[in-house]
Amino acid sequence: MKTIVKNSSIHGRGLFSATEIKKGEHIGTFKGIPAKRNNKYILWLEKEKELVPYRIMNKMKYANHSEAPNAELDGLQMFATQKIVPGEEITFHYGSDWD
Repeated sequence: MKTIVKNSSIHGRGLFSATEIKKGEHIGTFKGIPAKRNNKYILWLEKEKELVPYRIMNKMKYANHSEAPNAELDGLQMFATQKIVPGEEITFHYGSDWD
């Protein structure tokens, strides 16, 4: 188990490292279903040049936004962009259109 969910100082609940995660290491996979409407845990993916909303159904949905993230997405896969120590919150940049 690489990650746990607990209260976040950024927003509500967050995704945290349970173990040391090395730079470039796979953190987890966002699992979800296509969303018919916008709701709380949406991840927009580009598919064939169109943005498609996914309702995330696993604990990865708790990864919060940061302007200085320690992780990034490649499709639905999250990878560490730097070493993440146990207890550190895992964040990624939601994108330039996020407000």
